[in-house]
Amino acid sequence: MVRKITFVSLLFFASTAYAQDTILSNRESNLVALLNDLREAKQDVDKEEKNTVFYTYFLETLNESNAFSYPFSQLKSVGIIDSPDGLVRIINWNIEQEDETQKYYGFVLKKDERKDEILITELVDNSAELSLRPEEILTADNWYGALYYRIIPVEKGSKTVYTLLGWDGNSSSSNVKLIDVMYFSGTQLKFGSPIFKVKDQILKRVFYEHSERAVMTLRYEPEYKRIIFDHLSPESPNLTGFYAYYIPDLSYDAFILDGTKWMLKEDVIGVNSMDEEKMVVFVRNERTGKVEKKTIKKEWENPDDSNLNGTPHVAVTPEGQAIEETSEQKDKDSKTSKKDKRDPSEMSTTYGGKKKRKRRN
Repeated sequence: MVRKITFVSLLFFASTAYAQDTILSNRESNLVALLNDLREAKQDVDKEEKNTVFYTYFLETLNESNAFSYPFSQLKSVGIIDSPDGLVRIINWNIEQEDETQKYYGFVLKKDERKDEILITELVDNSAELSLRPEEILTADNWYGALYYRIIPVEKGSKTVYTLLGWDGNSSSSNVKLIDVMYFSGTQLKFGSPIFKVKDQILKRVFYEHSERAVMTLRYEPEYKRIIFDHLSPESPNLTGFYAYYIPDLSYDAFILDGTKWMLKEDVIGVNSMDEEKMVVFVRNERTGKVEKKTIKKEWENPDDSNLNGTPHVAVTPEGQAIEETSEQKDKDSKTSKKDKRDPSEMSTTYGGKKKRKRRN
């Protein structure tokens, strides 16, 4: 559902703006109380009821003037991210179910500077009806469902599409990191675009499933225009294809922006970042049965040439990327007769699937 808000006239006095901020501050305090009430709920039916109240009140709050730029910093377990161009804001949160699957809720706010409007689009998690790894273009009311923590604008002709980095607490045994694309067609919000080049495939989005016991890093490095992430491998060769047993193997791959497409490059060097990124989600404590706050760190370690399966990886520095790509073209003929040392079956990227998720009532 799309809603429109007309900008407040610039003729308003400063006192009016102050009064509006006071309104938003008071509403935020009410949202905090509603959110705490939601997080304390134990049964799915109670969570659904309390979330409906929280969701409805949040939507009413977003219809207030200045809500687009208001920080909502007190909502600690709600993800709020703004695009670098200042035109898009995503607000989303997760609710863990009794079967340890997740439900996701959220809004996308889009600033239309020409019409002096804010468009609010409600996100409807329909993952129970979608394939495990949907390949098609999706809409806001047919959303895959995830927590997004980074927006990367990509210019595509006269339009801007937004690459999204996200997390999905897939099940009790595995989590998923995903890279998706969000854009607007008129006022309609859509997800998925064929801008990911993986070998001979062009994909609309990419999923990486891994063990729930492991932490996979997926982050954007603007200085290199790349999305860098842990390469995943099975804990042992006989577990190939069972993604609940895939873990980082101390090597890294990256999607590098080439014009309007993200090109996969394997075996790159991960550079330590001074800015530690964290994301807060709520999961059930297996020992106590209570839902608790969990902080997922997105941090880098120095890369290593070895990994759990003994597969050799030759790392490439960001600065050496251009030199290497030139050398690759010269050496192409001599290398075609050599066997690739990496076993493609050990790649943990999942691009599609027909298996349905467990239906969420």
